[in-house]
Amino acid sequence: MEDVARRARVSTSTVSHVLNGTRKVSPETVDAVQQAVRELGYIPNTLARSLARSRTHTIGVAISALSNHYFSETVHAIETECARHGIMMLFVDTHDDAEQELHVVKALHHRRVDGILLAPSSDPQHAALDYLQANAIPTVLVDRMATGGFDQVGVENLQSTRELVAHLISHGHRRIGMIAGHRGLSTTEERIEGYRQALADAGLAFDEALLVNGESNSQSARLAAQRLLKLAAPPSAIMAANNLMTIGAMHALRDAKIAVPEQMALVGFDDFDWADFFLPRLSVIAQPVQALGARAVQLLLQRIDHPDGPLKAERLAATLRLRNSCGCP
Repeated sequence: MEDVARRARVSTSTVSHVLNGTRKVSPETVDAVQQAVRELGYIPNTLARSLARSRTHTIGVAISALSNHYFSETVHAIETECARHGIMMLFVDTHDDAEQELHVVKALHHRRVDGILLAPSSDPQHAALDYLQANAIPTVLVDRMATGGFDQVGVENLQSTRELVAHLISHGHRRIGMIAGHRGLSTTEERIEGYRQALADAGLAFDEALLVNGESNSQSARLAAQRLLKLAAPPSAIMAANNLMTIGAMHALRDAKIAVPEQMALVGFDDFDWADFFLPRLSVIAQPVQALGARAVQLLLQRIDHPDGPLKAERLAATLRLRNSCGCP
């Protein structure tokens, strides 16, 4: 910056004001400084600037996205919103593993990110969450909610699942199987509760045999669906609690040569690009992915700017998209 000042024949502070837009400078002086910058090939030292201002304009994103299309779309939405605010994003996949999650959070902290967006795992020890709180790191939890202590934004799961299962009941189904995700995740527990409430609303008894664990992945869901099909009184409809498990359930039904929806209705939680092109076309709950990612970034920037402000927990509405895998024409 001193070299630029000498070349432009101005003070170093004037160069700083021109480059940072912190004070009005005459057009002639601006031209002189910009010409000197071009001639000298000057590049501001971002690291030095961040050290001086205690801000890096970088956020960390810790989400298990590489194996899950829904989270991949969420990360893309986060990146788009970061670009809109001139923020850099550092993404690291947690693989939904508690040990990896803690390692990732520590690594992002050591790289001096201004804040972290995290989709927490089902770690019963809450190691990553405890680390974030102990170090007062500005944090927003995404999709998966926790009990207090953090800003968080997620989708309304309970009522959405209740509506989806009620739709199956309206088609005359009385034995409805559910393939649930990882136990311990807020999304899993809320969707199970929505399933149970829909049954209760219709006066149907809850049957434990019809609730199986698909571990939030397609292969486990395939095996879980096979268990449902082998019951002495199998279901006439299946609800899968995320996109990967919906695909796993479809595999199991095709393996068993069961036609959907003629012999078995199938619905899922999560819409995805090709859901409208499957045969049958999949009826699902669609989550507002773009809005979720954008709102997570907005909440984090607010927390960074106002570390002592009140905590916010927000729920975004999901949408029931009826196609024909549920039995609709």
